[in-house]
Amino acid sequence: MFSVRRRSGRIHALISTTMSKHAKKKNDQKPSGAQDQKSTGVSSCVELDKSGNIRVKICAKPGAKMSAITGVEEEGVGVQIGAPPVDGEANTELVKFMSKVFDVRKSCVTLDKGSRSRQKIILLTDTKLTVDQVLEKIKNNTE
Repeated sequence: MFSVRRRSGRIHALISTTMSKHAKKKNDQKPSGAQDQKSTGVSSCVELDKSGNIRVKICAKPGAKMSAITGVEEEGVGVQIGAPPVDGEANTELVKFMSKVFDVRKSCVTLDKGSRSRQKIILLTDTKLTVDQVLEKIKNNTE
């Protein structure tokens, strides 16, 4: 429904959000996969790719005073980076910091996607770490 009311010299358009008499109610139950996705939201940010490398989704927050992991969410691991986002300094600091978190060489941590975005994906290559070990190290280093 659409109606127009004149109020104190201004015209306000109101849109009715009520359902018509003939509208059918949809089943409001969530599919069973929706609950599974929520419970595995933490592990969805760390996964194994086809070539056996571990992919970690990162939500970067550059320009912080110091580098730290702020939390683990469905979108990715929140990392505040102690470097400005200028000339790739934040990306270099991210790789350096994550290599310390996972206790691997810097050459084992590479930035796969998101060099100019806050949403990044890093790859862990040539490591003997499992996905569970990576998640454990992330949780242990979360502030």
